[in-house]
Amino acid sequence: MSVHKSEVKIVTTHQLHSMKQRGEKISMLTAYDFSMATLLDAAGTDVLLVGDSASNVMAGHDTTLPITLDQMIYHASSVVRGTKRAFVVVDLPFGSYQGNSSEALRSAIRIMKESGAHGVKLEGGVEIKDSITRILSAGVPVMGHLGLTPQSIYKFGTYSVRAKEEAEAEKLLEDARVLQELGCFAIVLEKIPSSLAKRVAEELQIPIIGIGAGPHVDGQVLVIHDLLGITKEFKPRFLRRYAELHETITTAVSSYIRDVKSQDFPSPNEAY
Repeated sequence: MSVHKSEVKIVTTHQLHSMKQRGEKISMLTAYDFSMATLLDAAGTDVLLVGDSASNVMAGHDTTLPITLDQMIYHASSVVRGTKRAFVVVDLPFGSYQGNSSEALRSAIRIMKESGAHGVKLEGGVEIKDSITRILSAGVPVMGHLGLTPQSIYKFGTYSVRAKEEAEAEKLLEDARVLQELGCFAIVLEKIPSSLAKRVAEELQIPIIGIGAGPHVDGQVLVIHDLLGITKEFKPRFLRRYAELHETITTAVSSYIRDVKSQDFPSPNEAY
């Protein structure tokens, strides 16, 4: 079976826009450390998202809210050092941009200067337009995020599908238009009806990346720990597991422990 591989050598916002125009789907995955970023980049992933989901899968928190700007910069720096081709975008964490546009700009500049990332991602629509405008004015590429916005989980009170009702759907569509008009280079749509995501992707000129938003968008994003089956409990409908590393790692470590206990490891050939 032949596999289509893009001829793009270094992914940029311009290249992502061109991919949408020619109908080439965009692949996007989360990354939080050097080793994983190196693997994902070499495999040909178009966009690496240093997500605030690191708060969950790396630090063990129940939500994305606790992770700090300093911690996001640490993860982003590690990912950038492992990346040669992919576009690296970093989540601005909760509390680093909602207060005012000056704070948002300072946060974005710190990420860009200290990590070497290529852009930032913010959750929200018209209510954060001042922050987005201020960041863009400094030449920092901005990716939007609408639908289920995990930083607002205590407002929503649930991780269920968003924008099922007409009023919320129209609000999301209007927010998407605003984000494009402000100058965002792409938007993530999380856990919304497929028909609404299709409408957004068809109407807007910028790439629309979905997670739980159906097949009619311009690309897809998943959390790498979920895709690889490292996490076990998280089983949403939209998740396809491409490996079961939880079992693989557990089996390997159990074998190592057994060999250490039995003094089978290290063998004479594994000693100096």
